[in-house]
Amino acid sequence: MAPPVGRKNWLMTADYQTALWVAHAILQLAVGAAMLRHKLHRLFPVFFAYICFQILAFSILFPMYHWSSLSYTAYFWIYWACSAINLVLGFMIIYEIFLDVFRPYYTLKDLGSVLFKWAALVMSLVGFVVAASSPLGDQGPIVQAVLTVTRCVRVAQVGLILFLLVFSRYLGVSWKQHSFGFSLGWGLAAGVELGTLAFQVSGHASQVTVDVINLVAYNMAILVWLGYSLAKCAARAPGAELFASHRWEKSLADLQSPVQDDSLIPMFESMVDRAFSRTQTDYSPKKAAPDSVAEPAFSLRSGIHSVPSPSRRVQ
Repeated sequence: MAPPVGRKNWLMTADYQTALWVAHAILQLAVGAAMLRHKLHRLFPVFFAYICFQILAFSILFPMYHWSSLSYTAYFWIYWACSAINLVLGFMIIYEIFLDVFRPYYTLKDLGSVLFKWAALVMSLVGFVVAASSPLGDQGPIVQAVLTVTRCVRVAQVGLILFLLVFSRYLGVSWKQHSFGFSLGWGLAAGVELGTLAFQVSGHASQVTVDVINLVAYNMAILVWLGYSLAKCAARAPGAELFASHRWEKSLADLQSPVQDDSLIPMFESMVDRAFSRTQTDYSPKKAAPDSVAEPAFSLRSGIHSVPSPSRRVQ
């Protein structure tokens, strides 16, 4: 998240914002330690990499912001380079959580993978168009592109938690699962950031107020991640209760592998073969008793239930 930029006005003072910024790194260290302890870094490697990168970025940007003798230009480019990396990791985290949610549904997961690849391509094109069409100013086209794509990712993060809230009952996802908790934290921070952006654009909030609110919201999101990292993951709902999701899975699987027109022929051939075999078994001639009088041979072939000869077998 963005470092503090204001230096005046009580709660908006530099000391208050610095404390909120330092709290990011402290809470993220706790989240990383909890993930290592509970081996969640194996289940969510991208999210763990994001936490580690946030700590690394803080260890670089914080000293530069307060004590470094480097120029503002160096700090500016390092900050926006870290923002671009956060952008990529944030989108990859959405994809990672999506895969975890749809882990039992292979067909739905494959469809989602294709959609995510297209979404990444579209956002990349949007960033390129914004960078190419932005006028030269204080921030420059690259910064404008990063900001635009970041807002697209924030919308996707809010959409992810809304999706889980609506469809969790159909997918068997419990609110106690780690994937739900990580999505909840992302949705909280992203929703507040988009809301404060709307207030700032409409002129109802200053830049300093927006920065402080975003710092507080991001700290709350890290607290949510910490709570879910320390908690025990709940099991999925039983498969018998997920009729809708299994029906979606089967429908997509049928669309991917449609039944061929000529595939019914072998099935009918096997049915006819079984029918004739059963007829031969049921009506095979029995041995006559020694004192009985044998009937004419033509009587075995008279009537509806005559025994078919091998030459009449359907090929």
